Amino acid sequence: MISPRRLEERELRKERILEGALQVFQKNGLEGATMDHIAQEAGFGKATLYYYFSSKEEVFCDIMEKGWTPLWEGIEDEIHSSESARVAFLKILHKIVEITLTDRNLYQFLFTAPKAITHIPENLQTWRVYQNRLYGALQGLLEEGMAKGEFPNLDPELFFRALGGLFHGLLFLGDNDDKVSEKDIEELFSRFLTMPGDPATE
Repeated sequence: MISPRRLEERELRKERILEGALQVFQKNGLEGATMDHIAQEAGFGKATLYYYFSSKEEVFCDIMEKGWTPLWEGIEDEIHSSESARVAFLKILHKIVEITLTDRNLYQFLFTAPKAITHIPENLQTWRVYQNRLYGALQGLLEEGMAKGEFPNLDPELFFRALGGLFHGLLFLGDNDDKVSEKDIEELFSRFLTMPGDPATE
């Protein structure tokens, strides 16, 4: 039986590998990265690296899952809220911002990396489950809100593209020491979602 201490040591090694790999992927991209680069950045030999991961793609997928899992799990209370679709939608965005700001480096990579992963087999893309659930929940609230007149009628795909651009700019284009308050998020997205003629704009 493996002792708790040994399990903890394994998790610490794995975390160091993921942190080193993130640096490598950010500098070299997925295509330019190698297992040698990752091992060197993490401070381990290749044997240790291969004990935990069989390829750089597997390492990449673990980084993605590390980021997407807490995003999905973190919005559970807001999804089950009995409040209006608009209020629940904004609360989910607040929660996503809160989680994202715990590790800007990871989430900046997370939100830009999918452009480079078209060749990774779908069965390895385990984070997609959480990503799709989160987007599905947001789209469901958006559609519910539009049906009730809480949001303007929008094309959901175009809306999420625009929202993603705003979100990325808000979180990552400023100084890393900048703080984003809940009020900042509410004002930004409330204006973005406000319907023409809404009393909030008059």
